[in-house]
Amino acid sequence: MSYKDKNFRIIGKPMPRHDAWEKVLGKTNYAGDNEIPGMLYVKALRSAHAAAKLVSIDTSAAEALAGVEIVLTAKDVPNNETVTKFGQTHTVGGFEGLYRVLADKKVRFYGEAVAIVAAETPEICDEALKLIKVEYEELEGVFDPAEALKPGAYLVGEDDTNLVCQYKVRKGNVEEGFAKADLIIENTYTVPQVDHIYMEPECGTAWLGEDGVITIRASTQVIEHFRGIAEVLGIAQNRVRVIAPMVGGGFGGKEDITVETYLALVVFKTGKPCAMTWTREESLISHGKRHAYTMEYKTGVTKDGKIVAQQVDILSDAGAYVYLSPWILLYSTVKAVGPYDSETVKVDTRTVLTNNTFASANRGFGGAQVCFAYERQMNEAAKALGMDPLEFRRKNYLHKGDALATGRVLENAVETEATGIKVMEMLGEKTISDKPNILIGQGMASSMMSYGRMTFLHDTSRSYVSIELDGSVVIRCGVQDIGCGQTSSLASIAAEVLGVDMDDVTVYFGDTSLTPLAGTTTATRMLYMSGNATLKASKAIRENLLTTAAKYLEVSIEELDLIDHQVIVESAPEKNMPLQQLVKICASDGVELFNLAQFNAPAREFMDFTSGQGQVFADFTFGSHAVEVAVNTDTGEAKLLKYVSCYDAGQAVNKLSAEGQIEGGAIYGLGYGMMEGIKYDKGKTLNPNLATYLIPTTMDVPEMQTDMIESGGGLGPFGAKGLGEPSSVPSAPAFVNAVCDAIGAPINDLPASPEAILKALNNK
Repeated sequence: MSYKDKNFRIIGKPMPRHDAWEKVLGKTNYAGDNEIPGMLYVKALRSAHAAAKLVSIDTSAAEALAGVEIVLTAKDVPNNETVTKFGQTHTVGGFEGLYRVLADKKVRFYGEAVAIVAAETPEICDEALKLIKVEYEELEGVFDPAEALKPGAYLVGEDDTNLVCQYKVRKGNVEEGFAKADLIIENTYTVPQVDHIYMEPECGTAWLGEDGVITIRASTQVIEHFRGIAEVLGIAQNRVRVIAPMVGGGFGGKEDITVETYLALVVFKTGKPCAMTWTREESLISHGKRHAYTMEYKTGVTKDGKIVAQQVDILSDAGAYVYLSPWILLYSTVKAVGPYDSETVKVDTRTVLTNNTFASANRGFGGAQVCFAYERQMNEAAKALGMDPLEFRRKNYLHKGDALATGRVLENAVETEATGIKVMEMLGEKTISDKPNILIGQGMASSMMSYGRMTFLHDTSRSYVSIELDGSVVIRCGVQDIGCGQTSSLASIAAEVLGVDMDDVTVYFGDTSLTPLAGTTTATRMLYMSGNATLKASKAIRENLLTTAAKYLEVSIEELDLIDHQVIVESAPEKNMPLQQLVKICASDGVELFNLAQFNAPAREFMDFTSGQGQVFADFTFGSHAVEVAVNTDTGEAKLLKYVSCYDAGQAVNKLSAEGQIEGGAIYGLGYGMMEGIKYDKGKTLNPNLATYLIPTTMDVPEMQTDMIESGGGLGPFGAKGLGEPSSVPSAPAFVNAVCDAIGAPINDLPASPEAILKALNNK
């Protein structure tokens, strides 16, 4: 069976990843494993204030310390401030934000870098940092986005307002919708900032080549930051090279520049190689977080369970800098009412600067916050109507051919209802408690999450594929593999199409000088974009091979296939030919055995920002989670008894990897629901380490069950949909819905920690 007849040999099978054994045996080389003889060590001096004027910085004592090579402040950076453009501007705020390498004039958040030191050892760096004298004039700051919007509020940035941007969606007349409702449910939901907590902290090395090119080898999700780094240094983009080896987790936190610019600056100024690795505390206080939201939901329903009106107001805390806040808020705006139909919809959203740590990309990218709100709202509406939560959802789920509130018609597979039914079947009957202080509850949540970037960004990805004379295959693609099997998926695709095994495929990835640019490993876009580019290139080579074989074997091309290193002649098996022999014939005849393909995502223009109408995303992944918990009413502890999930994967490229994504995403999202949250005191992070910032461990999670629907209705290769971000989105509301079912009281703020559960029980 083969790719030709869709009875795949490799695609959809539970295959070991091509890099699995290296990782299991600890042989994988990460960014922090690189050591260069004579390299300098780089560390940053970070502000102890969240809002302050920088009066002066005296670095003379640090510079005089033996072993210190250089100390840099804002004045030493060729272009310390650049404007990061995220796209066109529009009437409700620009998709652009200030990127500042080192703090200048004033500090915006606790932990912002004000200077960097490069020295011969890390210990000398630490001594030098203590010798830098910084005079601050502490300012009042503003830490609540609602306060930041008030007239006369402290201004975080240089503009005359803290408002970054605002959006709206309008479908019908929402007041008329509420007039039809038999019941109106109103709730306010809050979610905190959370961190990514990847295993590998921000790290990298850099050096100057003999050709004058600055090379940076860093843990990053975006090798294309070479352009921004070149702009900071004031040099040509072709003088900066970025390499991303295997990344030890990203979750969006390595989408922004972290160590790269600091490393490049030191090399640019000294000509010497250098390395930088952040501590866990440094990571927790210094890189972008998932946005904290306050969300007001008002839902009108009829007595038979139909939603007739949804009104949503969202206030987002962007933190100290804009970064990706406009994009993330737009994601939330489009997805604010989830995978549900409503006759009328009114959505208003805003994101605001504060002096908290800046917020930026985090797995789910604006989808996780609103999913918590709309899925809690679905449960509260069902409870008010006396309906089963799944039954209520089934009356309102969107289906293929329906339109979102933005007017965009869902023309691809929409299997939300099937996933909802499946998870509740998998969860089974509720466990019976045998103790009076143990309450059992069950909860579910469904979600819609886009994969691929916004359509008006005109996204592209490139991949180069070649087949060698011995039948082995090489892929060169600028993907960043952040631990989700991005490169392994490309190997699966090429192996399937060209009739070889995964072991026969070598993938070179993540190098701006040696691999075709493939875009960012963000937005659940890599399988969709680079997978399609690799498929396109592989099919072009396959076409050349089979055209040549048809001529030599004197058969029609329709009779030929590539299976297990053989050219198969279906009508005359005696003519079968080894693939290696065919490749040599092609090489002798000058037939191209390589292809560089570019895949262009479907492109649309900007949505209508006056009404929120238009198509923002190419497609969505739909899925559901269900949870059973046992709540101890004495301690507030909620123990997970069962966890199940189901997604429409479209077509799983590697079933093992897909299951791993779903299970890993579920656990990632559980932290959001159960325990995670950055705590501040006027912008100062109070829990900057893993003793105080808690995340789920294996002790918190039962054996998980996953199921997949493979509708073939995705836009990725072979009809695949993305799973990376979607798999984490419904976890928190599924958990909280189960807790609320157990205790018979609402919890509308994350996390639903033991303290929060006890408070809800007391309020009840």
